[in-house]
Amino acid sequence: MSSTLSVNQNKLQKRLRRQAGEAVADYNMIEDGDKIMVCLSGGKDSYAMLDILMYLQKVAPVRFELVAVNMDQKQPGFPEHVLPEYLKGLGIEYHIIEKDTYSVVKEKIPEGKTTCSLCSRLRRGTLYTFADEIGATKMALGHHRDDIVETFFLNLFYGGTLKAMPPKLLSDDGRNVVIRPLAYCKESDIAQYAELKGFPIIPCNLCGSQDNLQRQVVKGMLQEWEQRTPGRTEVMFRALQNVVPSQLADRNLFDFASLKIDQQAEPRFINAMNL
Repeated sequence: MSSTLSVNQNKLQKRLRRQAGEAVADYNMIEDGDKIMVCLSGGKDSYAMLDILMYLQKVAPVRFELVAVNMDQKQPGFPEHVLPEYLKGLGIEYHIIEKDTYSVVKEKIPEGKTTCSLCSRLRRGTLYTFADEIGATKMALGHHRDDIVETFFLNLFYGGTLKAMPPKLLSDDGRNVVIRPLAYCKESDIAQYAELKGFPIIPCNLCGSQDNLQRQVVKGMLQEWEQRTPGRTEVMFRALQNVVPSQLADRNLFDFASLKIDQQAEPRFINAMNL
């Protein structure tokens, strides 16, 4: 298909493939013999991730297996045929997990309240279990750079913690390794790529219309910052890779209690006098 791409489209495709490849290499996301469960939601990000991983599978110096997995959460109106038809066309092994988490979420969450947190936990637990069942060594999620920065600010503003989404994560029980190959990719590039590729996007009817989500507030804030100062999101992402514990206040990360002056250190004023 690349021969039919315009110069800008070809640059976009190469950029996303390169950035994903760099993230995979930097965090050792994929190793020889891995069986990677690629989690598909039907959104632009997971489609792009699968497309790029299939490309990397062809050119990578290591051999690894891809298995596409979608979780049908029984949302009303969910087009059950779309993903199977798309995946059959790709010729990739795939599984559709049918789990009625929609009814659970609607029962537990009052009308008008946001459902993403519970929905996400239910989905994640099911996917972790299924990864064990099929012998997957890695689970690939489609979170991109903007998701990671947004999550950092969500935790900062609303959770009182300095944490985001790591590009590679060991689950709490130690049984699953989660990877995010799109960690270096920006959302606007992925959106353009999804349009270019014509992915059959499936909207989330359960939570996609909840405009009052805290994440939407943070996303709007970051977009405004990016418009005022292009490149700011990239700088903030780099900050997450450049943490200095001694300049924060977490006593578990740095031993503040034991700090003492160094009696052997040369006084500053002597250095100044010798200049």
